[in-house]
Amino acid sequence: MTDAFDAAAGELRAAAAGIAPVEIDTACAIIAAANRIVLYGCGREGLQLRGFAMRLHHLGRDVAMQGDMAAPPVGPGDLFVASAGPGELATVTALMKVARAAGADILFLTAEPDAPTTALATHRLVIPAQTMARDLGPDSSAVLPMGSVYEGALFLLFEIMVLRLRADLGITPERMRANHTNLE
Repeated sequence: MTDAFDAAAGELRAAAAGIAPVEIDTACAIIAAANRIVLYGCGREGLQLRGFAMRLHHLGRDVAMQGDMAAPPVGPGDLFVASAGPGELATVTALMKVARAAGADILFLTAEPDAPTTALATHRLVIPAQTMARDLGPDSSAVLPMGSVYEGALFLLFEIMVLRLRADLGITPERMRANHTNLE
């Protein structure tokens, strides 16, 4: 089992190492400057974005997940963060069109930078990892199935972005903790 852990960690490390630092810097800057932030992703990508939304809330940002009952509208000065690892997901594309028409900035996370949906984004963050768009054939992951490398890389990326945002926004760990729910 140790070999499988080592191989999986290596796949995640390679994906995370391939993310362009300038794209991370840009993403953090637009998140820090946004009035409201609304996030969306399908399936397991959506779960990673949900975790990121929680941390952004802990950082004191005005944040919501699209599809939740309390999700606000977006407009100028707001940011819509969407993930479509395989590049094209109908719901992501449709929501990006709505956000763009409303005047919101769009941060698009994907493993497929040449996908047509990328043209809808004002900013992109490319995670060079296997998704279900390329999970079969000789170049597929030796260990992690389907889109797991992309999803795991999202988790690592978001945690690093939270550390960067915490520093950039001047938020202390104690202040973050104060924003954590007490209804557990």
